[in-house]
Amino acid sequence: MRRHNLSTILRMVHFSGPITRSNLAILTGLNKSTIGALSKELIDLGLVEEIIPNRNDHVGRPSRVVAPNERVIAIAINPEVDAVTIGIVSLGGKVTRRVRYAIQQSSSAAEAVNLATAFIDGMRAELERDYRVIGIGVAIPGAVHSPDGSVTLAPHLGWAREPIVDMLTQATGYPVLADNDGRLGSLAERNFGAGAEVKDLIYINGWGHGISGGIISGGMAVSGFSGYAAAFGHVKSSNSEKTDSAGICGTLEADATRSALLDALGITDAGPDELEQALLAATSQRVRKTVERQLDYLAIVLGNVINIVNPKLIVLGGFLASLHAMLPDYLPNAVAARALPAAYAGVEIRPSGLGSNLLLIGAAELVFENLLDDPARIRSEDESTPDHT
Repeated sequence: MRRHNLSTILRMVHFSGPITRSNLAILTGLNKSTIGALSKELIDLGLVEEIIPNRNDHVGRPSRVVAPNERVIAIAINPEVDAVTIGIVSLGGKVTRRVRYAIQQSSSAAEAVNLATAFIDGMRAELERDYRVIGIGVAIPGAVHSPDGSVTLAPHLGWAREPIVDMLTQATGYPVLADNDGRLGSLAERNFGAGAEVKDLIYINGWGHGISGGIISGGMAVSGFSGYAAAFGHVKSSNSEKTDSAGICGTLEADATRSALLDALGITDAGPDELEQALLAATSQRVRKTVERQLDYLAIVLGNVINIVNPKLIVLGGFLASLHAMLPDYLPNAVAARALPAAYAGVEIRPSGLGSNLLLIGAAELVFENLLDDPARIRSEDESTPDHT
């Protein structure tokens, strides 16, 4: 019971941020003395801090505020086609440092590991002096085999059968976990973004060279038997002969592309924010028709997903969110024509709430999950952690 209560308190502080002892007592139903004892244990474990509010702001004795210890961190890595992004994310989901290494072409798994190792080695002394590193989380734009975290296939990166978890563990000395970027994006949105407090949601993201997604059902991430669930980009959306990265014809990834939007806009490249601004400013019929066509493809897939999964919320990321921003009424109406009315009733469609930090936060959540389940385990892990120097 004590371990369960420790987990409950740490989860509340992690997801909600600083919260008073009195509010923790109300939310958990535990008495104040029990909350005090649990908070003290979490402080002793180095996972939370207590803040005494300014007495001038309260009548009577102020309740202490329990806050996540921001020195407890995960290192997050997101390899992409044109960059490798590495960040430090603290307990509480705060990105405290972020570095994006631009590359001319997709890096190999070994090159991505070398970049990450160089980043970590460059601040090793700081990490060991000022932080407690729980581990490394990797957001992969491709299929990841859940049991061992190996990359089965990431076609846009040119990776296949890459033991990325083992490679990073051996190179850095830290424990490593990896998962599909879409699934991690859905976790981040559920915990800190547009889907906070929503137990049934679909996350679907359009990035530079593909489409990824994740499913949260009953508050739990859906991974499937081998970890390949929610591959929305490979769902049929037309009878087109255009193929996606897996060689499948007429899928959402083949039909709805960022490159087609850039072509319609008459520009060669644009970051996510620049692309959205260009779409919002566009007045040509060519751009509008391209956007409508891509939203129709998206609506076909979302209609099918709604009929199967029955979510409360659909969160759009990347250029898919930009399509919706340009024509905000188009997608809901297009989905309504393709989904069962009962399943679609009450469904909301929203843009991602975490912006460019989404996947770093998601990768960190992968690392923090075991800690949140059993905070006391950090004591035994500290005793067995090897020296990284």
